[in-house]
Amino acid sequence: MINNFKKPDLKAPRFRFKRKAFLNKEVIAEFKELFPMYKNIDNDTLKKIVKMFNEKLWTGVIENRDGVELPSSLGYIFIGTCPPRKSVNTNYALSAQYGKVLQNQNWETDGNVGKIFYTNWSSKYRFKNRELWRFEAVRKFKRSVAKSYPENWNRYVFMKNKFKVTQLYDNRMKDADLSNYNEFEI
Repeated sequence: MINNFKKPDLKAPRFRFKRKAFLNKEVIAEFKELFPMYKNIDNDTLKKIVKMFNEKLWTGVIENRDGVELPSSLGYIFIGTCPPRKSVNTNYALSAQYGKVLQNQNWETDGNVGKIFYTNWSSKYRFKNRELWRFEAVRKFKRSVAKSYPENWNRYVFMKNKFKVTQLYDNRMKDADLSNYNEFEI
């Protein structure tokens, strides 16, 4: 049954998080204190370097099935294919146009949804308070995943509902044949 769609009030007040830029003057000053060899580089150039690194990082995540390991063993980022949502996935543009609640069916991906996963679980190099770390993708990364995911959705790791990411790593370790492994013969 198709319900009538109540158009949202675009002039209503909105709540917005107060965002503080990560690459501010204090952070760059601390970086230059830690690494004095970079003290002659101006702040704009450092910001461009960080943005270029981040862009190369997320293109690597999109291109590689298993994702990318972050530097300094901070964790892994990968894209996972998830089964469709059980709740209604409303297509707001079409619903507003036709006045009825219409769902986004994701026909290109057989109803599956692509999600960006971050985990800092690892078999070694665990660090203190790793449970407190979180990852939030920037808009460019989200949009590039949304653009490329429907083309290659079969390539990415399939994540079941209520399936912990740590189980992926546990299963890989169980499947590995370590009977002939000798760490001194590399």
